[in-house]
Amino acid sequence: MRVLLAQLEPAPGDLDANAAAVATALAAAPEAELAVFPELFLGGYDVSTAAALALDASADGTPLAAVRAAAARFATAVIVGFAERTADGAVANAVACIERDGSLAGVYRKTHLFGADERAAFRAGDELIVVRLAGRLIGPLNCFDVEFPEPARALARAGAELLVTVAANMEPYGPDHALAARARALDNRLPHVYVNRVGDEAGLHFVGGSAAIAAGGRVVEALGETAATRLVELKRDSGDDEAVNYLEHLRDDLPVQGVSSTSVHGGTR
Repeated sequence: MRVLLAQLEPAPGDLDANAAAVATALAAAPEAELAVFPELFLGGYDVSTAAALALDASADGTPLAAVRAAAARFATAVIVGFAERTADGAVANAVACIERDGSLAGVYRKTHLFGADERAAFRAGDELIVVRLAGRLIGPLNCFDVEFPEPARALARAGAELLVTVAANMEPYGPDHALAARARALDNRLPHVYVNRVGDEAGLHFVGGSAAIAAGGRVVEALGETAATRLVELKRDSGDDEAVNYLEHLRDDLPVQGVSSTSVHGGTR
């Protein structure tokens, strides 16, 4: 699968300019089957403005609709972060998953919000999703989600063939994501595309480090700390080494014995 890693810096608050940046990146890599852009790319990562910039994912005439049109024009599936105005009026830190014909295949709402500011600005999603894009079953994750093994494992068990994480990861957490992105690939024997933003916004410095990672945790391609796009050929590598097929060998029947008589997180007394 030919994947475009779009490690870019959005124009803060300028939805139209950022939608145009998506189209420009697609035009420059017409052979890409899937293009991945960072968390909250369409509006920028200033959570104090998220409500004002939130978009209805399915509405016509919006910057997100312009991204969908660009996906259809260049026959490239797109995964891009944006602030979503949900049907009940809440705001979600969302990821639009757009098929190569411009149709909206799904919207993932970040389930693990990072820090007090995100928790105040957004409503957390309450489900994971697997979507089919460019012929591949993809499990999307959003930034802080990748630091927990469980969401990626749940996506793998649900049939995802590729993990994709969008991020707006900032100092001093670059090393955390560098390790977590590889670990999630290794944990689940699945290839993983991780795309982070760069630049400065709202007093934060974003560290890049986007990467394409093979199913065994090997980094196939890695970007630095500046804006860049990179087209990567990511093989349909399932990591099927029977000895380390973790999903096959994982046991769910193990109780946790403790010194206390109180049951904790499903353990036995």
